[in-house]
Amino acid sequence: MNKIPVSELRANLMKVIKEIEHGNIFNITSRGKVVAKLVPPGTGKEDAKKKLKEIGKSAVIGDLVSPINSKWDALNNDNG
Repeated sequence: MNKIPVSELRANLMKVIKEIEHGNIFNITSRGKVVAKLVPPGTGKEDAKKKLKEIGKSAVIGDLVSPINSKWDALNNDNG
């Protein structure tokens, strides 16, 4: 992931946009602090779907560990 100051982004906007089109991600900094992120469109949603598919391959329904010293009924639908 690339870091780029706001001033450099202004001076090189078209170059940065071309790099983003090729899949690069930029953290935009102001006074050394990250203030924004530029990512290709759809990146977050696609990454999330890929991660969920990977998790789904090994996940098991009911694959939870309950506390040892307390009663816990995850399947109890009565929230009363």
